[in-house]
Amino acid sequence: MSNTARGPISNFIEKNYLHFNAAALMDAAKGYETHLLEGGKMMVTLAGAMSTAELGISLAEMIRQDKIDIISCTGANLEEDIMNLVAHSHYKRVPNYRDLSPQDEWDLLENHYNRVTDTCIPEEEAFRRLQKHIHKIWKDADDNGERYFPHEFMYKILLSGELEQYYEIDPKNSWMLAAAEKNLPIVVPGWEDSTMGNIFASYVIKGQINATTMKSGIEYMAWLADWYVKNSEGKGIGFFQIGGGIAGDFPICVVPMLYQDMEMENIPFWSYFCQISDSTTSYGSYSGAVPNEKITWGKLDINTPKFIVESDATIVAPLIFAWILKQ
Repeated sequence: MSNTARGPISNFIEKNYLHFNAAALMDAAKGYETHLLEGGKMMVTLAGAMSTAELGISLAEMIRQDKIDIISCTGANLEEDIMNLVAHSHYKRVPNYRDLSPQDEWDLLENHYNRVTDTCIPEEEAFRRLQKHIHKIWKDADDNGERYFPHEFMYKILLSGELEQYYEIDPKNSWMLAAAEKNLPIVVPGWEDSTMGNIFASYVIKGQINATTMKSGIEYMAWLADWYVKNSEGKGIGFFQIGGGIAGDFPICVVPMLYQDMEMENIPFWSYFCQISDSTTSYGSYSGAVPNEKITWGKLDINTPKFIVESDATIVAPLIFAWILKQ
């Protein structure tokens, strides 16, 4: 594809990103693009606090342009994009976060700010505002004997329009809103450890809502297995992993589960793999494992295109997305 068909960001990285992690970024972006052009589908996994880092600015457009077919994310990423949507002006940036003393941190807590690196999420305007509205949707489902996945409840609140009164950013920069409008498939492993998951658990403990009203991680895995089987024909499904942890490990395991435990011997491996991570391999972490290790677990084939960019995902992911979007 000629450079004239691309915007300045793409032209810049193609010209300058020639070696080391920069070259790996470029190779991974071109591999992603090729995978889509050949008819493949793509899963994107979101670890860390990518929503609080406002990845939605680029991720939402990727969703709107059908460059992503399914997302796996932590419960924190699921909720924090919506919190940013409704409480952005109340966030507090702390650029000198490395200099904070324990007393400084305590003062932030006392003022109802929860810090994520250089950004503090406001408890009242973010957590409690969302809690007030989502509780009613949870309770209505509970009263009616209905059950939904965590992301389905979030889609309901977004599509109801109830939160529009609070919008403080351009809605086109919310990836959750873009996902809700497309009814994009999402899996949210370990949702229980998120703030909304904690709040839901508190209602269960108080006897106000049944735990079964929220569909579980096992049900997410069973749903994902069915989705994978139905969508893995042809070029297959790629795996674009931002960070590590459960957001990546949970969904990638669906392939060896289908092959080894369900004895579906013809199930395809993931057909593209890229991970952006700054984790160190030698510590035995999943996040730091090089792609070839996944061959031994029955997740990737010998010939699967494999890329790893050892860098900050908040820098790398928007640049790769810019390439895919020809920006």
